[in-house]
Amino acid sequence: MAGLPISLRHRIFLLLLLLVGSSVHCSRETYSIHELQWGKTSASHSTSGRRARRAAGATILEMRQHLQSPRSYLKLLIEDEARVESLQSRIKDPMEMEESTSEAQVPLVSGIKLQTLNYVVTMGVGGKNMTVIVDTGSDLTWVQCKPCSYCYSQKDPLFDASASPSYHNITCKSTTCYSLLRAATGKAGVCGADRSTCNYALSYGDGSYTRGVLGRERIDIGGTSIEGFIFGCGLRNHGLFGGTSGLMGLGRTQLSLVSQTTSQFGGFFSYCLPTRILNSSGSLVLGDDPALYKNSTPVSYTRMVSDPRQAPFYFLNLTGASIGGVPLDAAGFSNGRTLIDSGTVITRLPPSVYQTLKAEFVRQFSGYPPAPSFSILDTCFNLSAYEEVKVPKVRFGFEGGAEMNVDVTGIFYLVKKDASQVCLAIASLQFDGQVGIIGNYQQKNQRVVYDTVASRIGFAEEACS
Repeated sequence: MAGLPISLRHRIFLLLLLLVGSSVHCSRETYSIHELQWGKTSASHSTSGRRARRAAGATILEMRQHLQSPRSYLKLLIEDEARVESLQSRIKDPMEMEESTSEAQVPLVSGIKLQTLNYVVTMGVGGKNMTVIVDTGSDLTWVQCKPCSYCYSQKDPLFDASASPSYHNITCKSTTCYSLLRAATGKAGVCGADRSTCNYALSYGDGSYTRGVLGRERIDIGGTSIEGFIFGCGLRNHGLFGGTSGLMGLGRTQLSLVSQTTSQFGGFFSYCLPTRILNSSGSLVLGDDPALYKNSTPVSYTRMVSDPRQAPFYFLNLTGASIGGVPLDAAGFSNGRTLIDSGTVITRLPPSVYQTLKAEFVRQFSGYPPAPSFSILDTCFNLSAYEEVKVPKVRFGFEGGAEMNVDVTGIFYLVKKDASQVCLAIASLQFDGQVGIIGNYQQKNQRVVYDTVASRIGFAEEACS
């Protein structure tokens, strides 16, 4: 999904732990097992129940987390691995896939209730609300449309373009059909049978796909309306999209929502992913509003690493990491080939880096008994006999001095509710030559900022739930 769908990637849901934030000056913090199991949220930062709204011109979308049956955890991790394999395939062969600014903030929530590991938002398409997956690894925004010859089951009604007075087909001979679609997907659109429509076909490495026609429509995001937005009207769709209506593409080409709304939002967006497992919510913000950072630490920026062959993706240069304040000495850093992705759940590191990180974490956490591995997670512990545990801090460092202090909710993956199997929520890639990925599990309780005009990505600690 190109994340499938986005790339969609095969998003996997992991039971989220809510561990209350810790002091940045301590190498380890103590957390109760109750916090590991259920979590808690400061009322002053709670966003639960907040509706889509505008702030200083910014559009804000709410994000939430919902409880998932533990029996689904293994399946979700397998799907996450499928997404990673798809991303690695796309990165290896990118052609293989079929100035005033305002701001908008909309609710960004977990898609668990819709059977997807992705985070989702609600947007208006031709006046109809559609719940779509948010994907930074894809560009084309699309929804399922009538008459759908082969569609998966979704919660919202299918979009009916014929009933919308603001919808217009994009013709097959237009610049949009050829140049714009080709820039985003590697393939130009093709003419429909009557040559009045521009057909598209996007296939993702995990077997998911969407096929349909390109059109222009009015979309509404958090109180902001965008006229003539180019999107895909999917008529044949299949894959790991859960019960959502489609996908919101936030990638880097001209076809993405970010690029198409540059005049409104300045090519700037950010998100804060929620942590709690029960009705937790975060936000997706289109545009820049300084007031959004009043409850966060200062934003530290690193440059986006450009690769014309990998147009949709956001790369950065991971220069180092530390565990409990101890710097890691490992090959594999500073190669400019680390992907930050909202659709991948678990962070993947090259084997040389992962083994070093694992060894140091196990050394500092050695007082706790081990537990069996779980799927792709091979560093697990049995914490059922403890009322509280001391967790080493995990920090990632990026070019230019930017840092991301991983919230404790992104360090452990709670497999069993009795804490008899708790795993380090980071995994190894198969080969050192593969591209590392910073997944959304480690991005929780962070304001992750994308400034596409200045070509930089920023991180700030923030209570998102």
